[in-house]
Amino acid sequence: MCRLRIGVFGGARGNAMIQILLNHPDAQLVAVCDKYEPLLKTAKENALKAGLEIKCFTDFDDFIRCDMDAVVLANYATEHATFAIRCLNAGKHVMSEVLPSETLAQAVELIETVEKTGLVYAYAENYCYMDQTFEMWRRYKEGAIGEVTYAECDYVHDCASIWLDITYGEKDHWRNHIYPTFYCTHSLGPVMMITGRRPVSVVGFENPPIDEFYRLGHAGGHASGIEMVTLDNGAMVKSIHGPLKLEPAHTDYKVYATKGYLGSDQGGKVRLYREGERTCHGENKVYKPKKFVSASLAKKSGMTTHGGSDFYPTHFFIQKILGKPEGEWAIDVYSAVDMSLCGIFAFRSILNGNKKMEIPDFRKKEERDKYRFDNACTNPLVAGSELLPTSGYPEKPLTEGEAKANREKWLDAHKDER
Repeated sequence: MCRLRIGVFGGARGNAMIQILLNHPDAQLVAVCDKYEPLLKTAKENALKAGLEIKCFTDFDDFIRCDMDAVVLANYATEHATFAIRCLNAGKHVMSEVLPSETLAQAVELIETVEKTGLVYAYAENYCYMDQTFEMWRRYKEGAIGEVTYAECDYVHDCASIWLDITYGEKDHWRNHIYPTFYCTHSLGPVMMITGRRPVSVVGFENPPIDEFYRLGHAGGHASGIEMVTLDNGAMVKSIHGPLKLEPAHTDYKVYATKGYLGSDQGGKVRLYREGERTCHGENKVYKPKKFVSASLAKKSGMTTHGGSDFYPTHFFIQKILGKPEGEWAIDVYSAVDMSLCGIFAFRSILNGNKKMEIPDFRKKEERDKYRFDNACTNPLVAGSELLPTSGYPEKPLTEGEAKANREKWLDAHKDER
């Protein structure tokens, strides 16, 4: 059987996917594209060590013409949808890093392009595949605790110490104009995949801005976001994510249901409570989950980033394209968009005094038309006259001198790479 020929767009975040593709029995890395040439050099060196020669590109138009079956998008998070659409229209299957789209108009176009082409789109929300959350997904799917009634999810990651590194010190980098609820799928994604439920409404909140992030270049002070989501069975979900002060970075997932509870526990363990025949009496089990899908291949991949979860999105993407059973665990375009709509509408809730916002179901074509030309976002290059502020609090953009100093600090830290 011929191996799938896959290219990666984005050599920084994409390095994890590159490492998987260099060692996967069903796929082969053939090309990498990135504007930063030191990353291409690293990718080419790693490929040669694995006995492969790959093509490297700094221009996406040249990259997309390369002979390949599929593309992994690990570029800027606000640009995934636009490049996914281009790849799909070029006949390439797509795996997209988070988030699936920046605007509602992009979400509609993305879904309709997937439907039109009939190609595979998979969403690489790796927090769904952490040992704990993936185990919770499996146990819930098996009916271990009944039907969800309430859930909580946290993704706490204070990026202040690495902010200039991940923004390259660039004033207009996408991270410097994201709103508080934008990056919501690391928290909400696992709960939605565990329960199989979709969101129908949301109320959004934001914590006060952080002075440190004003100085680092975020015009809105990069506050953390909170979403109170109602699922389609009436269950509520509380989600919080962003730069709160806690080290190391922290995640926590809790699902309460009609017959029990599943939650992440300290030390990488899962807590399962199942009520017995007698009300309020049941069994508690706390255990460390083991990988239950392609465990040996996951181990062989040597993938350790994000707790080893980075292996699974790429693996399931490959299996989905090949029509193999494990492809059922891939996250499709509808679930991906559902996750991101929570953040988009939560921010609109914030800007409207924490008003409850209904969330459309883009599986239904009749619900798409209202948002087909909705480009409201915080990116001036996309929003045009629909430009939104980055926060409900006052913005404090850097002066040109302050922005230049941040950029020079990054350049000095990376001078040996160039």
